[in-house]
Amino acid sequence: MEPQSNTKQRLTLIIGATGYIGGRLLPVLEARGERLRCMARRPEYLAGRVRPGTDVVRGDLADPPTVQAAMVGVDTVYFLAHAMGTAGTFEDEERAGAEALVAAARATGVRRIIYLGGLGDGRELSAHLRSRQAVGRILSESGIPTLEFRASIILGSGSLSFEMIRALVERLPVMVTPRWVRTLAQPIGIEDVLAYLAAALDLPLDQSRIIEIGGPDQVSYGDLMREYARLRGLRRLMIPVPILTPHLSSLWLRLVTPVYARVGRKLIDGLRNETVVRDESALALFPVRPMGVRAALARALSNEDQEFALTRWSDALSMTPSGGSWAGVRFGTRLVDSRVIRVAVGPEQAFAPIARIGGRTGWYYGNGWWWLRGLIDLAAGGPGLRGRRDPTALAPGDTVDCWRVESVEPNRLLRLSAEMKLPGRAWLQFEVTETGTSSDIRQTAIFDPRGLAGLLYWYALYPLHLVIFGGMLRGIAAATTRR
Repeated sequence: MEPQSNTKQRLTLIIGATGYIGGRLLPVLEARGERLRCMARRPEYLAGRVRPGTDVVRGDLADPPTVQAAMVGVDTVYFLAHAMGTAGTFEDEERAGAEALVAAARATGVRRIIYLGGLGDGRELSAHLRSRQAVGRILSESGIPTLEFRASIILGSGSLSFEMIRALVERLPVMVTPRWVRTLAQPIGIEDVLAYLAAALDLPLDQSRIIEIGGPDQVSYGDLMREYARLRGLRRLMIPVPILTPHLSSLWLRLVTPVYARVGRKLIDGLRNETVVRDESALALFPVRPMGVRAALARALSNEDQEFALTRWSDALSMTPSGGSWAGVRFGTRLVDSRVIRVAVGPEQAFAPIARIGGRTGWYYGNGWWWLRGLIDLAAGGPGLRGRRDPTALAPGDTVDCWRVESVEPNRLLRLSAEMKLPGRAWLQFEVTETGTSSDIRQTAIFDPRGLAGLLYWYALYPLHLVIFGGMLRGIAAATTRR
């Protein structure tokens, strides 16, 4: 079998590094010390996301010369780009893209291709699965050793399958479930998919082969929705019906989750086929022991919390056209209201009133409303307005009325998590950014609604929050110049 070249010498190309799988594989391979090149139609999307030494080149599978240029000197190609969301005949686009990749790989002497396709067998495959497997055949028949992984539903924060589960379970207390919701699948967590893909670089390979990967559990999409509801503490009723076709299901999906309607139809079509592992050779070939469904869903939710905790909202939100305020924007399950104001003082002076917020200082606007909210919270069994430990100093874990300090960085950041009674979880964050001789103060309210009740709570109180949070930020800005 052909050995792979040394990690320090081989060059690996990722096609699809701006996508869900490729974007998560990239830091895994960088952490291993691999020499990497990423091909993207819009290289600017990878700006700031790659480590020094990782090359980023412009390339498009619809433009074969750019693909060949990207492959010069490459040993291994990860092919992780799909046309799932593209309007029109995506099967033709995927086939043409695979043929362009094969031609470029032959011309440049690529020694290995690694591809992630989809599980499923039988004659009645959906267009989505049929296209994935057709691409796999084009690659495997190219004469270049190709390792084709076939997976079922991939569970991870941000994955299409996970987001569809989330959208349906969070919004619908009662669901009419068609027959496809009961089709068996063998889901796998995103961390395990990445482990297989990374390990594939070092697997001896002298001919093409298919590797089926999946977690230990065979479940239906309905089982996944029930487990997600359990983890989120939601009670959901599912009523099975035999007559809801994939087409009617997609129309229903468009009404309930319009963001995912276009790609959701292809996912629904795929769910009419069982996608379970028939060949378990992956467990013998790779040192990967995939987690079960419960662990994968719990990991997706906890990873989302971690990613949220590490997010700099000033960076994410400044990418809006105005770079200013956002209202009701979604980040995963979370609803975000963010606004910014510029003050003619330095960061230390700008942060000073933020550090004093709550307690005897108050909230700079609508203190009567805050007092009423605290009273209602006490009546509901919450902590109410508890004041604060120190009038000027804050440390993680401190109470600030009905909030608790989750994170504080002097003169830069304060994040408060709500401990009041709510149909969900809430945070209030302040960030100060120096802008020459001035400073920007960004105030961000984040709400993670728990089911439909949480969504109704957010939108019912949003007009009041609009007034209170806007007044609060203006009050903080005014306080920066008071002695």
